[in-house]
Amino acid sequence: MLKLLMMGAGGIGGYYAARLLDARHEVVLTARGDHLNALKKHGLTVHYEGRELVHMPEVYDHRQLVRRYKADDFDVIIMTLKATATSSVLSELGAWLKLDRTPVLSLQNGVDNEPLLAEAVGPDRVIGGLAVRIGGHIARPGVIEVEGAAQIVMGAWPKASGRPDIRYPLLKILTKAFNEAGIPTKSSDDIRYELWRKLVINNGVNPLSALTGLDTRSLTHHPEFGKIVYAMMAETVEASKADGVNLEKADLDEMFELIRSFNAIKTSMLVDKEKGRPLELDSIAGTVLRRCELLGVEAPYTATINALLLHSGA
Repeated sequence: MLKLLMMGAGGIGGYYAARLLDARHEVVLTARGDHLNALKKHGLTVHYEGRELVHMPEVYDHRQLVRRYKADDFDVIIMTLKATATSSVLSELGAWLKLDRTPVLSLQNGVDNEPLLAEAVGPDRVIGGLAVRIGGHIARPGVIEVEGAAQIVMGAWPKASGRPDIRYPLLKILTKAFNEAGIPTKSSDDIRYELWRKLVINNGVNPLSALTGLDTRSLTHHPEFGKIVYAMMAETVEASKADGVNLEKADLDEMFELIRSFNAIKTSMLVDKEKGRPLELDSIAGTVLRRCELLGVEAPYTATINALLLHSGA
């Protein structure tokens, strides 16, 4: 059995934690505020496609965590925090993480979390990852609602080197354990490529959904908004070239058809806007705009939607 630290018990982290706890793995969670208090008092409840998963996991705030554990007490540390929190959490816990050698797996939106982790703990400890086809949010403190296939793709960041690496045997162990826990999981030899493919989808639907209030299916099947989704995805494909990933039109068309085929999912950015929380706008649209500026190419659709959201106070 594995011992895992899930940093961030929101929609994504809470769901995967519940699945792993069901499979008898030991999972420690971090949370804060009312959600932390509810988890301590009443436990974790996850509603997933007609099922209810209920557990009483160990849960701490960051100060309690570092008093109770060392990083090396865990087989892997899984980051499921909002991308907007990565820098501040590393400022807070960087010294604690640096003391040990446990690998850190990011399951966060965007392509800039892994570089931040690599700078904080060393590149040989970073596992990049993405949660695919999952929509999840905290319905109320202690209670999470999730839908979708909830798949995971992960791999040594930025790509497999072929040299001996402690991450490779761990990836095999994690992939097997996650699949056995009912989490469809595969590993990739080029995780940065996979992260950019997800960003293509995220930039296509997340900002526009927050602006319009529409779910993914409504956006992608709308005669006008669907064109904007495709155009923002195309701008993301261009932006990938700044990182040497070089996505192509085939990736664009595949990702567009994939998001069109999804069930109607309310994006995380739309949920955050409805709840008055900060949006991961800089981690998604901002990433695309910065890369396009470096390349000297225009990204008018992303720039416009980004500006409208910023003007609206997002």
